[in-house]
Amino acid sequence: MTDATFHPADPHAETRSLATGRRGDAATKVATISQTYATTVEDLWEAVTSKERLPRWFLPVSGDLQVGGTYQLEGNAGGTVESCEPPVRFTATWEFGGQVSWIAITISPDGDGARLTLEHTAALDPANPEQQQFWTQYGPGATGVGWDLGFNGLRTHLITGESVDPSVAEAWSMSPEGVAFISECSRLWGEASIADGTPRPDAEAAAARTTAFYTGAPDPT
Repeated sequence: MTDATFHPADPHAETRSLATGRRGDAATKVATISQTYATTVEDLWEAVTSKERLPRWFLPVSGDLQVGGTYQLEGNAGGTVESCEPPVRFTATWEFGGQVSWIAITISPDGDGARLTLEHTAALDPANPEQQQFWTQYGPGATGVGWDLGFNGLRTHLITGESVDPSVAEAWSMSPEGVAFISECSRLWGEASIADGTPRPDAEAAAARTTAFYTGAPDPT
């Protein structure tokens, strides 16, 4: 099978929101991203849960992908599958760099296609200054733009039926089109942060740092 060629990406094809909440005794930030794809609920479910399909647009995954089982994405996060209701929803911990957060994936019919909604919940522990500093510095775009890029890889895979070569994806992200995509996604996550109550100057500065991080540009702040 040949590798997929990236199709023109539209940052506005996805919806994004940020909400402040609680999980137990901890304050949380819940970043939500959603997009509709021209496929069926069943095909989309397989694309986001199958060990065979995930490496074709995201990352190789190992482990036991059942409730109570653990998983590991190659070179990235791992965690525990907490619930699974095929082909509608699953939840899991997202453990990376010594931090634990939570993801919830929901798939629903949407017109002639299927909609994928991802909620990523991060606890904000006041006793964890490193975590607090990271959030202040980058805001929701730190992980949000990563999900944007993943959603775009999924879109390319579903359109072409082919695998997305990681080196091709990386080269695209550094191209003028890719940089424009990342910049606008960062800006939109900044707007979501402002809607959640972050002062505009702080949210815009965090979005600029996120763009610089993903594109390799100097930190503008």
